[in-house]
Amino acid sequence: MSVNQVALWYLVASVCFILALKGLSHPETARRGNYFGMAGMAIAVLTTLSIPGVSWDRIGVILGLMLLGGSIGAFVSQRVQMTQMPELVAAMHSLVGMAAVLIAVAVVNNPHAFGIEEPLPMGNRLELFIGTFVGAITFSGSVIAFGKLAGLGKHFRLFSSAPVVFKGQHLVNLALAVVMIGFGIAFFMASDKGWTPFIIMTAIAFVLGFLIIIPIGGADMPVVISMLNSYSGWAAAGIGFSLNNPMLIIAGSLVGSSGAILSYIMCRAMNRSFISVILGGFGAAEGTAATGAEQKAVRSGSAEDAAFLLGNAESVIIVPGYGLAVARAQHAVKELAQKLKEKGVSVKYAIHPVAGRMPGHMNVLLAEADVPYDQVFEMDDINSEFGNTDVALVLGANDVVNPLAHEKGSPIYGMPILDVSKARTVMVNKRSMASGYAGLDNPLFYMDKTMMVFGDAKKVVEDMVKALG
Repeated sequence: MSVNQVALWYLVASVCFILALKGLSHPETARRGNYFGMAGMAIAVLTTLSIPGVSWDRIGVILGLMLLGGSIGAFVSQRVQMTQMPELVAAMHSLVGMAAVLIAVAVVNNPHAFGIEEPLPMGNRLELFIGTFVGAITFSGSVIAFGKLAGLGKHFRLFSSAPVVFKGQHLVNLALAVVMIGFGIAFFMASDKGWTPFIIMTAIAFVLGFLIIIPIGGADMPVVISMLNSYSGWAAAGIGFSLNNPMLIIAGSLVGSSGAILSYIMCRAMNRSFISVILGGFGAAEGTAATGAEQKAVRSGSAEDAAFLLGNAESVIIVPGYGLAVARAQHAVKELAQKLKEKGVSVKYAIHPVAGRMPGHMNVLLAEADVPYDQVFEMDDINSEFGNTDVALVLGANDVVNPLAHEKGSPIYGMPILDVSKARTVMVNKRSMASGYAGLDNPLFYMDKTMMVFGDAKKVVEDMVKALG
């Protein structure tokens, strides 16, 4: 394949990637977007293998390793539950980051194998410096994010969903960043390979990745996931410059920029600045008892009581949360909605941008149950309807419906929430009165209009369906 043909096919792959991102912007076109992404990656891989000068021996090794990696990926994907998707995404980000570091090490060790003269030109050294430290931070930060999302805090405190902080933390991070950049400059200016400053710079970047993520609380994890996604893209783009591979540069830039935009959207949805999240977020361990909750009286009812209220309502808004995902109750909820619609009840779903553990978690959950897209509404589109709604049914959500967001001094003050408290009747399904990921009590649970229905979401919803007949 000629150089011009390679450039043409890389262009086709780039267009597919852009169409993939466009498709993923809406649930109705997400499946098509995935197809475009897979097609683009297939074209990119085949084109890369067809570059002049790539020997058949190397192609055999590459295909063998791709088969091995693909088999492992297929095996893992079959075992991953919907609630584990955030952990899977964090794990994938860590692999991208480590790949960038390993490629940089290979380039420094043997530049000729990558078509780069020796000693390394300063331009290549700068690209390697950026790609390496971003990749290292992405790897170690993603490992911490994985541990927090997987609930490994009970085994190792660094993985606690509560912020892990210590005195002078920000100064330590700043000092490490300055030292890392200093050794990066030393690597940049080295006349030989510069192994010593390169290795020290990389080691500090790994440590910095850990320290950046451990103070971020569980409530901010959706932002962390999208941020690490952006980092992985920029790491890939940086290495793409070193390898002189335009496809890697384009793909990495698309991932990096889209991840950065998504992070901005998430922060705006939480009314928080991106810098404040990175410098230490808020949050406490999920499942801790809400302060003072045991002294307050709540009105509780059974699934049959809830079914009676739902069946006699004219309008119902369902608010899914992480508890719904844990119980895998999305199919039962769809059946409940169908029963209500048969009775003439208007049913809609309200989605908060940061509900769950990753951006779009609830959208994916409902899509898996084939919930019609025209019944699913984002927060900005449906918040004004709660005041005219008979029943708001909250299933496993907590922080995204917490009225404390309207009170000055609250850790979540200013965070836009779903205004379920404005509905005529509020029903909340939870396993217990434990707090959400932000570790805050929720005044919504103690309102006179609120009825708590305790139990596993799937069991409770199935009982509601039975009671509706």
